[in-house]
Amino acid sequence: MIVPPGVSRRGQEASGSLVCRPMTTPPYQPGYPAGVSDKSKIVAGILGILLGTFGAGRFYTGHTKIAVLQLVVSLVTCGAGGLWGLIDGILILVNGGTDAQGRPLRD
Repeated sequence: MIVPPGVSRRGQEASGSLVCRPMTTPPYQPGYPAGVSDKSKIVAGILGILLGTFGAGRFYTGHTKIAVLQLVVSLVTCGAGGLWGLIDGILILVNGGTDAQGRPLRD
């Protein structure tokens, strides 16, 4: 089909070249209130308490730099750094926390 100059079709400019629209993510997450993470603070806290030596609670919430740091400190101190994970898990359960995007963890 030939399109006369100056007339545009859906998805095309008047010159006939295709226009790509950027893909965007929705501003909300289905099933959760706006601004709340899809990660649970209960799960993050329990992972922090039980597997804090390995940084599991922080890996779960998306804070990979802190999780790797917890793992390295635990290896360097022969496991004594696991106390950091234990305290971190308790604080997440009591005070809540945030995910990697800064959204509060859901209850």
